[in-house]
Amino acid sequence: MRVAVAALSVLVLGLTGYGWSVYRSLAGSLATSDVLSGARSSDGATDILLVGLDSRTDGHGNPLPRQVLDELNAGTDSGTLNTDTLILLRIPDDPTARATAISIPRDSYVDIPGHGRHKVNSAYSRARTDAVARLTAAGIRDPDLTTQADLAGRRELVSTIEQLTGASVDHYAEIDLVGFAEITDVLGGVPVCLNAAARDSYSGVDLPAGPQTVQGAQALAFVRQRHGLPRGDLDRIVRQQAFMAGLAHELLSAHTVADPATLSRLVAAVDRYVVLDRGWDVLGFAARAQGLSGGNIDFQTIPTGSLALRTPTDGEAVQVDPAAVRAFVSGLTAPPAPDTAPPAAPTKPAGSTEKVTGTTRSGLTATATPTPSSTVQAPPLTAAGVPCVN
Repeated sequence: MRVAVAALSVLVLGLTGYGWSVYRSLAGSLATSDVLSGARSSDGATDILLVGLDSRTDGHGNPLPRQVLDELNAGTDSGTLNTDTLILLRIPDDPTARATAISIPRDSYVDIPGHGRHKVNSAYSRARTDAVARLTAAGIRDPDLTTQADLAGRRELVSTIEQLTGASVDHYAEIDLVGFAEITDVLGGVPVCLNAAARDSYSGVDLPAGPQTVQGAQALAFVRQRHGLPRGDLDRIVRQQAFMAGLAHELLSAHTVADPATLSRLVAAVDRYVVLDRGWDVLGFAARAQGLSGGNIDFQTIPTGSLALRTPTDGEAVQVDPAAVRAFVSGLTAPPAPDTAPPAAPTKPAGSTEKVTGTTRSGLTATATPTPSSTVQAPPLTAAGVPCVN
């Protein structure tokens, strides 16, 4: 979710004439990585992998000040770069079809090419660690060592997601903790709603119940909390999806796109904290996809099985069936089946989704076998048009 901000903020640039001049100044300074090598196969959609990285550096590799990390309750640096948020934004080639942001739980137990079965959030770090050892032995030193090791981590992550989902990743966007917090500050906050007050020492969240606007450290804490939630990371994903809908609205609202000062600050944040794949024509993409907003993006989660799958070396993980995941992702670009019978009464099976302001959010529950998505009645919305979540 933190990284979805990157792609959506880039879209803002195509909505005003001022954005063109801002983009020209940004294009030469954006942090890019040659993460997508070779031609990408056509699969009926443009697929963008959005990555939230638990990193203590900015997009250009500069260390973040300890004071800033403390303000965000980022904790100590373990030296491991886990990808704590993974979203595949799937935009069908059919201009009449809706885009879907697909959340992938960080603890999903998957096959990581060359490393066996592990949690998906470790793909980046495992490949990066191997690359550091190999490059160090070859006499490579910083900054080349860090650049090449990061590239190895990104490419391994892309390969893992492609193998899991069957999608061909066309673009890559990555953001870290501080970048997410700074972008919410630039926007003046994002509307959210909590069913109950939230307080958690791990994430640093301390928010009352009810509708409110969050930004900076508390916005980051809101989307990071998983301790104390009934379904852990899956409930966190529900928060992230609800937050993303509000964030998309704020990014594309009139007060953002028409304010040169806000746009300049937004671009500065993207420049410092976002890493994109090399060669991505973001302005051309913005012109094509400027219809994206919180009202016409579906937010869903891959089908899952047990939320407490015991693994040999990774503790408890989230069970996923790759075949079910690939069928789910492929079905998002398939033409709708003709109606042959009146719809059945709404039910809420495992692996279901719930409608949220023109979007869908995860309503997954723990079961032994992954199940397909279905739609149930929408939860009540606040005056700001956002759902209340756990």
